[in-house]
Amino acid sequence: MEQPMRSGRRKLKIHSWLKQFCVESFRPKQPGLHFASCIIPSLKMFAGMMGRRAAPVMAQRMQGLQGAPQEVQARSVATLKTLSLRMRSIKNMQKITKAMKMVATAKFKKDQARMEGGLPFATPVMNLFQRLPTEEKSGPITYVAVTSDKGLCGGVNSQVAKQVRSGIAEEEAKGNACKIMVIGGKGVSGMKRLYGDRFSSSFEEVSKMPFNFATASIMAERLAASKPTRAKIVSNNFKSMVAYDTVAAHTLTVDEAHTMDKSEWTKAMDVYSFEPSIYEVWEDLHEFYYGCSVYAAYLQSATVETAQRMSAMENASKNAGEMYGKVELQFNRARQAKITTELCEIISGASAV
Repeated sequence: MEQPMRSGRRKLKIHSWLKQFCVESFRPKQPGLHFASCIIPSLKMFAGMMGRRAAPVMAQRMQGLQGAPQEVQARSVATLKTLSLRMRSIKNMQKITKAMKMVATAKFKKDQARMEGGLPFATPVMNLFQRLPTEEKSGPITYVAVTSDKGLCGGVNSQVAKQVRSGIAEEEAKGNACKIMVIGGKGVSGMKRLYGDRFSSSFEEVSKMPFNFATASIMAERLAASKPTRAKIVSNNFKSMVAYDTVAAHTLTVDEAHTMDKSEWTKAMDVYSFEPSIYEVWEDLHEFYYGCSVYAAYLQSATVETAQRMSAMENASKNAGEMYGKVELQFNRARQAKITTELCEIISGASAV
């Protein structure tokens, strides 16, 4: 009975002594002195006096007050820094996508005006040759893939490449030889790995200069020089700002015209009058038809490209804004957690004494 009474008296004396020690030690010696600069040295002295068990706990709390790299605090600091860098990069990305949308909008107006002015020039000749009867037959085929030189325009180029790949697979399954003529750098990069041996010619960096009929004539001359048995132009047809169709348009070749039924051919051509005779200008007219087909296909593909780039950049800007909001919420939560942890450590360090 005597031993518990002695221990109780000893605890009472220690408690009264600690109370006086804390009051004297935690009082700032100079006016305007921060509380943390006073409490940290006092807590160090107190931790040394409390013995072996209290020293590690108090030392850990004092390190938290001094901002030493604890495990939780170090992780919070790293998280805050990482999130702030991510927020900055997302904001810069959003600025880039908005600028690209504005550039695409300006280009779209020019491309649309060029398409509206060029299609009336090429459409009559294309309608003339569409009057001629066509029939499916086997033989070598040449695919003319019309793509763009730049990306970030949705699935415009991938749809053309997909259509060409499926067509080649279907024709080769029938035993027909296939060749590819590519217009645009994205078409080359999208099909070169698997179908590079089937390339007959390619045209890259076409969009550096405004596309005109002279450029289309150079491509048509290359197509006519290859003397294709059959030909298909794979391109995108413009429908509206948000809609387009990827089509593989059959192009009548010189070989098909020669093997056509003469009566059918005469029946289709006698509607028009030619000067000089149709038999004298047929070869030149056919090359002109090649040029008009390539010209119309590229004009529509260029308009579809800029329209889809506008939509893609608008969606990218919207997604970047949503991503920034989510990361900002994480940043605010991490910062608030860090502040709460520091306050809890200060309060627990003061309440421990």
